[in-house]
Amino acid sequence: MACNRATKSGFAAEAQKKINSKYSEELAQECLEWIKTITGEDINTNGDMDNFYEILKDGTVLCRLINHIKEGSVKKINQTSMAFKCMENINAFLEAARNVGVPPQETFQTVDLWERQNLNSVVICLQSLGRKAGSFGKPSIGPKEADKNVRNFSEEQLRAGQGVISLQYGSNKGANQSGINFGNTRHM
Repeated sequence: MACNRATKSGFAAEAQKKINSKYSEELAQECLEWIKTITGEDINTNGDMDNFYEILKDGTVLCRLINHIKEGSVKKINQTSMAFKCMENINAFLEAARNVGVPPQETFQTVDLWERQNLNSVVICLQSLGRKAGSFGKPSIGPKEADKNVRNFSEEQLRAGQGVISLQYGSNKGANQSGINFGNTRHM
């Protein structure tokens, strides 16, 4: 847990302060309310860092959440408070989240939650999972995910586009080098 680490100082303290400044209590509260809606559990939905951490730190709520979204995603949820078993719960949640479609760049590392290193990344992961939940028939949070829109052009259409000079290429009308003088003139 976070209490096992020495207090950060110097550059490490500044870096941790910067990471913590990205945390949004409003988004965390929205995530906790969404978790409460999906799981039906009576949890405190206050978005402050301490409450968010205390509710999610052992990973059991996260595992139950992913099992409500997609049945059987996490086979065994450890109910003990032993460190490795709790981290195993968190890791099982992360693996299941990737399996339902959460991109790897939007997940977090186990220590980000267990050691309270980066709770903002946990919020980002829950927001991403919230977008994916809509495709499983569950309430979703955040902006709706875009649908794929594939365009197919014929060879004739592609060749026609190559002959057009777009205005984005700029214009060379009126461009010449008359009057350009770099530096001082040559005195004779």
